[in-house]
Amino acid sequence: MAGAGPTGLMCALALAKQGIPVVVCEAESSLTHDLRAGSFHPPTLEMMAPYGITARMHETGLKVQRWQIRERHGPRVVEFDLGLLAAETPYPYRLHLEQHRLTPIQLELLRHEAAAQIHFGQRVTGYEQHAGGVRVALDSGGIPGAVEASWLIGADGGRSTVRKLMPIEFEGFTWPEQFLVVSTPYDFARHGFTMNAYIADPAEWAALFKLPDAGPPGLWRIAFPCDPGAPEDELLDPANVQRRLHAFLPRGEPYEVRYQGIYRVHQRVASDWRHGRVLLAGDAAHLNNPLGGFGLNSGLHDAVNLAAKLGSVWRGEAPEAQLDLYVRQRRAATIEQVQAMSIRNKRLLEERDPEVQRRHMGELVAVAADPERARQHLLETSMVAGLRRANAVT
Repeated sequence: MAGAGPTGLMCALALAKQGIPVVVCEAESSLTHDLRAGSFHPPTLEMMAPYGITARMHETGLKVQRWQIRERHGPRVVEFDLGLLAAETPYPYRLHLEQHRLTPIQLELLRHEAAAQIHFGQRVTGYEQHAGGVRVALDSGGIPGAVEASWLIGADGGRSTVRKLMPIEFEGFTWPEQFLVVSTPYDFARHGFTMNAYIADPAEWAALFKLPDAGPPGLWRIAFPCDPGAPEDELLDPANVQRRLHAFLPRGEPYEVRYQGIYRVHQRVASDWRHGRVLLAGDAAHLNNPLGGFGLNSGLHDAVNLAAKLGSVWRGEAPEAQLDLYVRQRRAATIEQVQAMSIRNKRLLEERDPEVQRRHMGELVAVAADPERARQHLLETSMVAGLRRANAVT
């Protein structure tokens, strides 16, 4: 296993729980402190529950039952209640928890599995396939090494070495604008914002969600689009960050800023996720913009699906072609749901034609007002319906 992010650790744990020997190699010296992802949808919580992860996440995570789409300079606020999914899932809400709080839980559980090994500071640099296995080349602080494995799973992130070594393309595009992400303890709930809110505006849309941080009052994270040509140091200048925050919600004093960062955002899917005994999962296989909170969730879905199918192959219960089914199911979910919906969400928020945006918002108001239409909308936006369709692929 290349990579000890959420996808790699989830897949390793799901394999080790089946008694399958797994070795995780992570290039970094420790778990990364990733501050971007942090919203978990109902089916993801269901998938992780049998491993004891979901219960641990609830110790500090925030339950988010309601989320909004709002006009920045208009009166309309569309609010959806995930409680409408109570008959569909034991988790009718989103759970907000920083990614860097998930991976330690996964790692702790993995270290209790006799079938698992994890090595930090060990980078996968290449592989050679042969009959019945893969020889994986490693680098440990400049010292070369290798390990023999039956299979290699590339869960080594958006810059995946494993993917780059495969004879495939990483199809798609990069959004032209940069994203500025700012975290502040200021409580936006007092202004009517739910803990997850998307704000539509043709000039400067925004996405807002609350995370638990170290405890009350928690942190509110806001993402803004930025001029693609602006230098990073200019965008991160404290005066510019304050200007963006006050333009979003004016107040009489400066905002306390705990974190700020600039990101490039991609919409890409690998043309194939399997080359013989080498497979991809998570960001190594697909990247998308963060609007909707699909990326981290879909990577965890990849991990659970792949581990189940690889386990069947390992035990001789299914042919290796079962792994092609993994690719078909998860690529279908990625393309038809994750990519399509995240692109649609971004275009809805940034729509420049006022009449088109008013029409879109009016449609959403009508959907939210009708319990059955709202339930169907939530089944889609919470990844429930798309996952069901993908799992039905043969």
